[in-house]
Amino acid sequence: MESGSRSVAERCETEPCPAVGSPERSPVPAPLIRAAASDRPGRAPAARIYVPALSVVAVAVLLVAVGWSSRWGGTGFATSMARLRVVIVGPMTMAILAIILVVERLRPAQRRPLIARGHRQDLLYTILNASLVVPLVVALSLSFTTVAQRDLPWIVVPRLGFVPRWAAILLIFVAMDGCNWLAHLANHRLRVLWRFHELHHSQEDMSVLTVFRTHPLIHVSYLIALVPGVVLIANGAVPTALLVGYAGFVAFEHSNTNIGFGPLGRIFVSPNYHRIHHKLDGPQDVNLGFALTIWDQLFHRAVFPTEETIRTDTGLPGRPLIVEQAAVRPHHLSVLLAQLWGPFRPLDACDDTLDGQVGSRPFRAVDSARS
Repeated sequence: MESGSRSVAERCETEPCPAVGSPERSPVPAPLIRAAASDRPGRAPAARIYVPALSVVAVAVLLVAVGWSSRWGGTGFATSMARLRVVIVGPMTMAILAIILVVERLRPAQRRPLIARGHRQDLLYTILNASLVVPLVVALSLSFTTVAQRDLPWIVVPRLGFVPRWAAILLIFVAMDGCNWLAHLANHRLRVLWRFHELHHSQEDMSVLTVFRTHPLIHVSYLIALVPGVVLIANGAVPTALLVGYAGFVAFEHSNTNIGFGPLGRIFVSPNYHRIHHKLDGPQDVNLGFALTIWDQLFHRAVFPTEETIRTDTGLPGRPLIVEQAAVRPHHLSVLLAQLWGPFRPLDACDDTLDGQVGSRPFRAVDSARS
């Protein structure tokens, strides 16, 4: 680890922000959101924003414009939005989440208050996803599918009579999970994508709702997961019930539960396995799998849980992104806005902090347990 002779800003210029600092949290200055160094007189306007992040915005805008002009490829937008809402916050999904919340109290990986501040923050992201993000994801998905089918018609495989429908759906499911793994790896290896993905890793009070703690524009990187469905669309489509099960499974692995799958843990991602991916003091480009661990094993990125990793602390070293646990009061709405702006903040502003963080002290599990 480097000495304190280099500033956070200097280190962020040469290495990804997640590697900045140590498992100890950064010292805390005030005001509420400290003015970035890029706002100082004499700095170039481009330094006031992380320009590469605008490329993700441009891709999203372009895709939505293409979908709008093509009337979403003839697919009903409202119908698709209703289907996605069923997957995200439908009755079956809510029942799954409720059951997992109970299991979190019965078998927690870390003791937390009934409603920790991190849980409240994730609830805001749940509401944001159910209301505003769903239309965006539907627009991006329909637009991407339209472009793929219109401009790359040769990738669509015709109906294969000798392949049962269930086999085609299983193949789509496995390939979709592999594409999600690939996109997840890119989110960790490419700085411009990491700036959007680090929000998900900022949670220090893991719970089943942490699955919703994502930046709305991160979904641009996961559009690749639609490719298997486009390729095999003539042979079958993944049922909504299976998508609900998949979403519920991914939510479960984010839960604050001390649960492994025994021998099946070599195939499926468990909460104990995925928690290592969010580990505060370890590499976070391991255990990238969504539902299956086979992709991590194939590419030597699998780290299986031990007694030491089950209750490990989670979050970002040095808190390069503003988090709700950092101040005396959580400032949930201010933190939400700051986190959504996070990908666009200049590189030398990665140590922005909140008011009320007075003094310097190491991070401990009890810090994030404060309500």
